[in-house]
Amino acid sequence: MAFSVKLPSGVEWTPMFAEHIEEEKCIGCGRCFRVCGRDVLALVGITEDGNRIPMTLGEDDDDDDEYEKKIMTIAHPENCVGCEACAKICPKKCYTHAPAG
Repeated sequence: MAFSVKLPSGVEWTPMFAEHIEEEKCIGCGRCFRVCGRDVLALVGITEDGNRIPMTLGEDDDDDDEYEKKIMTIAHPENCVGCEACAKICPKKCYTHAPAG
């Protein structure tokens, strides 16, 4: 069920929750991860076979040769507060958001 909140300014605001990241567009830059303060996102490496390898953003990764590319994933959607900061900072516009439902 979608809901709205009345802000102190009197404006109605509807939170839009992270629903999907287009993996084909994502470059794994980590900007969205850094801006999210709610532990919603996680970085993974994608191997040549399509398998996912969990990664820690910012660590020197000696396993760079194990994966073809890095992508961001929505690991904990239950933590999302609907602020859309991830989408606003994403240089590739990978995010899809939706109201609670």
